[in-house]
Amino acid sequence: MSAPVSLTFPDGSVRDYPAGSTGRDVAEAISKSLAKKAVAVALDGTLRDLSDPVTDGRIEIVTRDDDRALELIRHDAAHVMAEAVQELWPGTQVTIGPVIDNGFYYDFAKDEPFTPDDLPKIEKRMKEIIQRNKPFTKEVWSRDKAKEVFASKGEKYKVELVDAIPEGQDLKIYYQGDWFDLCRGPHMAATGQIGTAFKLMKVAGAYWRGDSNNPMLTRIYGTAWRTQDELDTYLNILAEAEKRDHRRLGREMDLFHFQEEGPGVVFWHGKGWRMFQTLVAYMRRRLAGTYEEVNAPQVLDKSLWETSGHWGWYRDNMFKVTVAGDETDDERVFALKPMNCPGHVQIFKHGLKSYRELPVRLAEFGNVHRYEPSGALHGLMRVRGFTQDDAHVFCTDEQMAAECLRINDLILSVYKDFGFDEITIKLSTRPEKRVGSDALWDRAESVMKEVLGTIQQQSNNIKTGILPGEGAFYGPKFEYTLKDAIGREWQCGTTQVDFNLPERFGAFYIDQASEKRQPVMIHRAICGSMERFLGILIENFAGHMPLWISPLQVVVATITSEADDYAREVAEKLRDAGMTVETDLRNEKINYKVREHSVTKVPVIIVCGKREAEERSVNIRRLGSQNQTAMSLDEAIASLSFEAMPPDLKRKAGKA
Repeated sequence: MSAPVSLTFPDGSVRDYPAGSTGRDVAEAISKSLAKKAVAVALDGTLRDLSDPVTDGRIEIVTRDDDRALELIRHDAAHVMAEAVQELWPGTQVTIGPVIDNGFYYDFAKDEPFTPDDLPKIEKRMKEIIQRNKPFTKEVWSRDKAKEVFASKGEKYKVELVDAIPEGQDLKIYYQGDWFDLCRGPHMAATGQIGTAFKLMKVAGAYWRGDSNNPMLTRIYGTAWRTQDELDTYLNILAEAEKRDHRRLGREMDLFHFQEEGPGVVFWHGKGWRMFQTLVAYMRRRLAGTYEEVNAPQVLDKSLWETSGHWGWYRDNMFKVTVAGDETDDERVFALKPMNCPGHVQIFKHGLKSYRELPVRLAEFGNVHRYEPSGALHGLMRVRGFTQDDAHVFCTDEQMAAECLRINDLILSVYKDFGFDEITIKLSTRPEKRVGSDALWDRAESVMKEVLGTIQQQSNNIKTGILPGEGAFYGPKFEYTLKDAIGREWQCGTTQVDFNLPERFGAFYIDQASEKRQPVMIHRAICGSMERFLGILIENFAGHMPLWISPLQVVVATITSEADDYAREVAEKLRDAGMTVETDLRNEKINYKVREHSVTKVPVIIVCGKREAEERSVNIRRLGSQNQTAMSLDEAIASLSFEAMPPDLKRKAGKA
């Protein structure tokens, strides 16, 4: 007789069950109502089908209310979508259909590609299939059987997928009624548990296996949630995000553009470059007195990147440069720098360093280039050429924790200045492919866990977590994620501890005993990509930028030509106070002028007429408001110039 299965529950209790008991058996033994709500079990943290036999370990009964059920709902919805498509268009081949962030997709091979008009029909059939509430059941087939069955159905892509599964792995087939598909699982108990809180979003073309040499398939994207309220919230966020799209706002505000001759690089217009430089100037002030700003070369011999390890790890994402032509015999291979760290190591190494000089903090607003596939490019958010607010701290092992905390305080302070106060910090630990000894990784991760604990104690509103296996190839890192005005999360800042790069380049300092010691190198970025951070700011504020970083702060507009001279005087006084100002003296109605400047997101419009000129007053209109405020010219200049003062300068002046 087989030994019973010993299961540990979340409350710490341990219970034994007969060998061969399934997750459903365990749920029913606890209560019938729990068994009805259950959609899966988690064994030692891994989701499993309710029908799977359980084994010794930690068990959790997963219900539909559990956050982990979302992945199952989306996975099952993808299968139901595939069934609906094949019911509606027999002969369509199904290929792959994974879960993605906030939803799922499935790729189909069909003679005539799907169009958006097909989506409502598919949604309707999906709801009918869900209403049938057919159970998900699993079979394990031999490789030969799977290939034979799918070949007989004309599913050549499935046959290819079967061939790609490594020998020794089970070939799982999941049924939902009579329809079946090749799938790793797990699935919920029945199609009815999916619910109706889903929506098909769009169709797109996709090459089979992402290879442009392969046939083009049609991809249908969908989203699925536990409740209608969750779905509605998500759709509202999408609608709001579309209104806030930085690419559209960039056009309306005349900030930047992209064009085919320079794919993935930004053409900054005057206003956009002004905003960019305002951000850089702010960051420079925040680093003053603590970091030394440096600049490393843009083009470096590939040998440097071979030493750093980047050539072996990221060569395909680097832009290579060779000297061509008959006038030179130089056959060396160079690379546009994809990051600043190797250059900063060279600067640290130039000249002997004593322990008394550490920590050495080097910062650079370095222009870097990384090859991104054309399909991945997305405005300022994903580019091929960008500016990093990069810095590297060279310190002793004993200084490492304090430096990480100092960096943390700076990062959180910068985010607060931009209005971001919901921050998540996650520690990414060693990946499977990495450099350096386990002892060094143990030390680095131990210090960073200690630092993370200190951050938790100091900041009640900071969320923390662990990302196993997500570290850089050379060391563990903190990832800083901020939440914007509509609830989206953006990963921006990083702090990365690195014992390996100094070793590879032979960097050292002289310690108290006059011995050579290898420094710890801490990589850190706050905005990350300055371009991307500006894109995030534009979308977060929906173009209604805080006055201090707005590319054009004030427009002085006249009601009548009799006020033109006074408008010019007002503008000049505002410029003298350090503000960016334009005048609008056109012979147009004031409401037309206000509407036009509102479209370009000018935050302040000062209206001047004959009376204002006589009284030396102004009327101030704010972007997004129908009201206007009257005040004297001197009051307006004082008020607006204070508002336009960057937050760090206000603190310095004691006016924050």
